[in-house]
Amino acid sequence: MKPDRRTAMQNLISQVRTEFPFTLPEAQICAGRCVGCAKKLLELADTELCDWENRLENKETPTLGDISRLAKLCKNIRRGLVRNDLLE
Repeated sequence: MKPDRRTAMQNLISQVRTEFPFTLPEAQICAGRCVGCAKKLLELADTELCDWENRLENKETPTLGDISRLAKLCKNIRRGLVRNDLLE
């Protein structure tokens, strides 16, 4: 059975929070290879995730388009983090 939209968004948020290196120190994020600014990519992802966490706490139900847009954004950010050797 498929999850409802709120659960799907919560699952997406927790998956991204688990996978992305939000806890790395800035010196480690900005060390070595730099293709695009990994620090800014992580800040963008964190901002969007925090926004949706707050909206979900306020009982807002995301649309399928909202879930799709956040997933696409995170996929593109992930690609940038891979290029910067922060993810495999």
